[in-house]
Amino acid sequence: MLTTETVIEQTRRWVSDVVIGLNLCPFARRVFDSGLIRFTVTDATDLDALRAALAHELRSLADTPAEQVETAILIHPHVLGDFLDYNDFVVETESLIEELDLTGVIQIAGFHPRYQFGGTRPNDVENYTNRSPFPMLHLLREGSITAVNDDPEKLLEIPRRNVETLRRMGKAQIQKLLDRITS
Repeated sequence: MLTTETVIEQTRRWVSDVVIGLNLCPFARRVFDSGLIRFTVTDATDLDALRAALAHELRSLADTPAEQVETAILIHPHVLGDFLDYNDFVVETESLIEELDLTGVIQIAGFHPRYQFGGTRPNDVENYTNRSPFPMLHLLREGSITAVNDDPEKLLEIPRRNVETLRRMGKAQIQKLLDRITS
């Protein structure tokens, strides 16, 4: 049985070993090492329950000082296992952010076990930059992104550099790393 503790532990290992370990996000180490990431698992099994959990998490992050929680990851292992449905939901989250008057305050990044960028094949290595053990939504404070980003051009380089890193590793090595995290 998949427990909340197991889901959080595997997600923390993914952040540590993949996101930080492969330097896919150069900003992650500071918040991870400082304990400023809130990991929340929802038991939602349908879209309405997930929307409610996301709205709660968005409000909670907005109402909590960044010195306590800088970013949040809402993990939803029981809903949106299909990537296309998940991708549609991520697009819909913009309207929820707008509805909660959080536009320009919080943005959402998506991660999924079968993440696939447009124009790629399912097993292309670049998809692994956003592959995670479970479907999840990463809630980021826009102010935090601005504060650590002294050069917008650096942000544009991150995806390209990440794809190069994963191509050098090779898909088999990346999959082995992900398998080790979830075993």
